[in-house]
Amino acid sequence: MALTEYPPGTAFPGRIGRTTDESVPAWPRPVRAAPGSPNVIIIVLDDTGFGQLGCYGSPIATPHLDSLASSGLRYDRMHTTALCSPSRSCVVTGRNHHANGMAAITELATGYPGYDGNIPFENGFLSEMLQQHGYSTYMIGKWHLMPSEQESAAGPYDRWPLGRGFDRFYGFLGGDTSQWYPDLVHDNHQVEPPRSPDEGYHLTEDLADHAISFIADAKQVAPDKPFYLHFCPGATHAPHHVAREWADMYRGRFDDGWDAYRRETFARQKEWDVVPADAELSRHDPDVPEWESLPADARTLAARMMEVFAGFLSHTDAQIGRLLDHLRETDELDNTLIMVVSDNGASAEGGVTGTTNETQFFNNAPESLEDSLAKLDELGGPNTFNHYPWGWTWAGNTPFRRWKRETYRGGASDPFLVHWPAGMSARGEVRRQYAHIIDMVPTVLDVLGLEPPATIRGVTQSPLHGVSFAHTFDDPDAPTRHHTQYFEMFGHRAIDHDGWRAVCPWPGPSFAEADLPFGAAITADTLAMLDAERWELYHSAEDFAENHDVAAEHPGKLIELIARWYVEAGRYDVLPVDGSAVQRLLTERPQLTEARTSYTFWPGTAVVPGSVAPRMYNRPHSITADVDIPQGGAEGVLLCQGANSGGFTFYVRDQRLHYAHNYVSRAVHQVSAPDPLTEGKHLLRFEFEPTGAPDLAQGRGSPGRAQLYVDGDLVAQADLPVTVPIMYNPGGMTCGANPGAPIVEAYTAPFRFTGVLRSVTVDVSGELVVDSAAEMRMALSRQ
Repeated sequence: MALTEYPPGTAFPGRIGRTTDESVPAWPRPVRAAPGSPNVIIIVLDDTGFGQLGCYGSPIATPHLDSLASSGLRYDRMHTTALCSPSRSCVVTGRNHHANGMAAITELATGYPGYDGNIPFENGFLSEMLQQHGYSTYMIGKWHLMPSEQESAAGPYDRWPLGRGFDRFYGFLGGDTSQWYPDLVHDNHQVEPPRSPDEGYHLTEDLADHAISFIADAKQVAPDKPFYLHFCPGATHAPHHVAREWADMYRGRFDDGWDAYRRETFARQKEWDVVPADAELSRHDPDVPEWESLPADARTLAARMMEVFAGFLSHTDAQIGRLLDHLRETDELDNTLIMVVSDNGASAEGGVTGTTNETQFFNNAPESLEDSLAKLDELGGPNTFNHYPWGWTWAGNTPFRRWKRETYRGGASDPFLVHWPAGMSARGEVRRQYAHIIDMVPTVLDVLGLEPPATIRGVTQSPLHGVSFAHTFDDPDAPTRHHTQYFEMFGHRAIDHDGWRAVCPWPGPSFAEADLPFGAAITADTLAMLDAERWELYHSAEDFAENHDVAAEHPGKLIELIARWYVEAGRYDVLPVDGSAVQRLLTERPQLTEARTSYTFWPGTAVVPGSVAPRMYNRPHSITADVDIPQGGAEGVLLCQGANSGGFTFYVRDQRLHYAHNYVSRAVHQVSAPDPLTEGKHLLRFEFEPTGAPDLAQGRGSPGRAQLYVDGDLVAQADLPVTVPIMYNPGGMTCGANPGAPIVEAYTAPFRFTGVLRSVTVDVSGELVVDSAAEMRMALSRQ
C-alpha cells in the first residue's frame, strides 16, 4: 500500500474502522522545502566600511570575498541604518529599524514604540519564515537583538536566537567580545571556548568551524534539505584581535597615512567601476588631523593599528573562505544564494588617537602616547583590547564623508555582494540600483518563490517594508524599485528619494563644526530651527559622495523631501525625534526583578552579564564567601568580574586569601592575608570602604580601604589609591572561577576553586556614583 500523506490541520484522508484490517492509515505530511530550493547564507560583517574590502578598492587582501564579487555582483548603493543592532534588525525582518523598536541600541531604549528595544513578534524573522518551508536555520556569531538585561540565564529566552526561528546557535549575545576569550553561548546555555589562545584559539575560526559542522550535521542525514545560515562574525568590530603573523603581512603598508589610503583606494574604485566615473572624493574631514601633522611616534602607532585591523579583516576573509571551500567540496556552492553586507560604516569609537585598551577610553582614563607605544608589539594580542584612530575610519569609508552613527553615506552605505551561480548569469558586474537592507528579506523570498507568511506561531504578521531587487541580478539597466528611504540615528536624519538626498546632521556636519556635543537633546524649538535652517540637499544621482549642497538652488525639492521625511517618520514610529544619549541611558526601564542590595552567587553557574551584575563601583561593598578548606588546602577564584583589561578578583592562592583590583590594565592594587587558611569551614570576607571621592572626569574611581576578614577577624588591610571608576569591559561576573582572560598574572585562568564553595554574597548598600556619559560611550562602542 502506498504511503498517504496529508497537510497537518486538514481532515484525515484515511479510514478508521473497528480494527486495523478494516482501516487505512495516513500520515501528516512533514514540512519539506520545494525540490531544488537554494541554500541561503547571509554574512553580516561588523563596522566594515565601503572602502575596506579588496573588491571595493582597498589595499587589504580579501581574496575569498573578492571571488564572490568576481563571480557575482557588487552593489554601490546599498544602505544601512548607520548602527549595528538597528541594521541587524532590518536584515532579519525586512522592516525598518524604528518599526522593530530598534531606534538605537537596546541599552538606550526609551518608552516609545520605535525605541523600546523589543522587536515585535509581528515582525517575523527570515529564520521563522524559512522554518515554515522546510529549511534548517542556523545563527552563528553576533546576535545583539534583544535588551541586554535579557542576556542572562534568567532569560526570558523568547528573543534569543532559538526563540526567533533558528534551530541552532553558536556565538555571543552582546555587542562585542574578545576574539581570544569570548563570551560564548551554544543554543540557550553558556559555554567556554574549546581551546586557549596559547593552543591556537581564535573566535572567528571557531565560528567558521561551527558553521561548517552545523551544515554538515544536517546534510549527512537529509542531503536535499536546504539551509539558511546567518553568519555574523564579530569582525571587524573592536577589539581588533588577530595573530601577529596576519598583522605582519601589512608591515609598512600604511606608513603613508590615511590621506594616501583614500586617494589610492578611490583611484582603484574608479578603475574597477565600483563608483561612477564622475564621482568625486569627499572633503578632508575637519575632525581628522593631516597625517603629516602627527609626530613620528604617533604615525608609527597609528600605522601599526591599521596593520592589525587589516590583518584582522584578511583573517576573517580566510575563515569565510573555509566556509566557501566546504560548500564547494560538497557541491552546494553554486546553488547557495550568498549575500554579504556590513551593519554600518567604519567605526570611529577609537577616538582621534586610537587605543590599546578600550576600557581606558570608557573610564575617561586614556593612555599616553608613550604607554601606547610600549604595547606596540602586543597590539591585536590577548593582552590588548585595541581600536584604531578615526583617521582610518574616515579612510575606510572612502569615498564618502563621516562614519558610523551618522546618516551621511559614510555611516549608512556599505559594500554589498550577491553570489548565486545557479540562479543568475551575471559575473563580476556592478549594480547601481538603490537598495536598503530591508530589501534583503523580500529578495530572498522572491528568489525562493515564497510569499511572506500571514502568521507565525499564531501571531498575525505586519507587512514587509522592503522590496525585492532580484530583478537586478541579470539586468544592469533594471529600474530601481526602492524609491524612498528615511534615516534617523540620534537625531541625525536623512532621506533618499528618486536620486535626491536630504541630510539634517545633528549636532553638526562634524564634531568640529557642531555647536553642541554628540548626544545633545533636541527640543521642540531646536527641531523647528533644524527644519528651517540645517537641512542639506544633494542630487545623489549626480553627486555620489555628497559633496555639493544644493539646498539654496532647489528650495522646493528640499521642502518636498523634508515633508516626505515626516511622512515616513509617522509611518514607521520614528517620532519623537530624540538626539539625546545620556538621557536615554538614564531612562528607567522594566526589569526582571526588583532592585536589591544583596546578591548571592553559586559556583558552577553561568557568568552574570555586567548589565545585571551588582554595581560595586565607587561605593562601600563587601564580598563574603562560605567555604570549606579540605585537608591539604585549596586554591582558586571565589568571585571575580572583568578581564585583564580591568576588573577585580577575590581568590585563594598559596593557601592565603587575596583581593586584587586591576585598574584598566595600568596597575594592580592588592591586599593579601599573611597566614595560610586552616582546614575546615570559613567565612572569607572582603570589604571596601571609600576614603575619597571619585574623579570620574579624570578616570579615577574612589580610593579606599580594602580589608580581608576570616571568620570575622581582620587579617589584612591596605589602601587602594585608585579603582576602576565606571565600568569593566568585558564585564561579566563569575563565582568560583575566572573564565576568559585572567584578571591578574598571579594565576592562570580559569583557576577554579578546588575546595568547597557553598556561596558568595555581595552587599552593595552604599550610595552609587555614576558617569552616564562614559557609560553611554561604552554602550555605543559595543554596536
